[in-house]
Amino acid sequence: MSRKPKHVVRLTTDERQRLVRLVRTGTHPARVLTHAQVLLKADADGPGLGDEAIATALGCGVRTVARIRKAFAEGGLDAAVHRKKPTGRRYRKLDGEQEARLVALACSPAPDGRGRWTLQLLADRLVELRVVDAVSDETVRRTLKKTTSSRGSSSSG
Repeated sequence: MSRKPKHVVRLTTDERQRLVRLVRTGTHPARVLTHAQVLLKADADGPGLGDEAIATALGCGVRTVARIRKAFAEGGLDAAVHRKKPTGRRYRKLDGEQEARLVALACSPAPDGRGRWTLQLLADRLVELRVVDAVSDETVRRTLKKTTSSRGSSSSG
């Protein structure tokens, strides 16, 4: 026996027509078509099938059906059918001036007792010199790779 779905889908006439048009044209990505079909089959004013029946009919998972229902209930038709837009961009850890200081430091002679700079030594020295508040050795590695700098080879820089 199937459970009652947590999120009930009730499509307006306009939403139903949009979804039917979307499915009939068939020129959209498979994910979009599947989500549209799930909503059409889940419509309480239409077939009103349960999650298990929809999943079996469309060849997708029960959890997928539940997630689509939830997305529709919380965000409407577009949220349920289309992918979310990426949220914001990732900001750079080091600006141009800080990168220049890092490259200059990497090209300088290694500390006493060391053959060359390590990524962690460079990161620690940047913090010590108050160039940055904190920086990881991975950020140092990526920055040096981007600027094609080497850590202490004979032709540094």
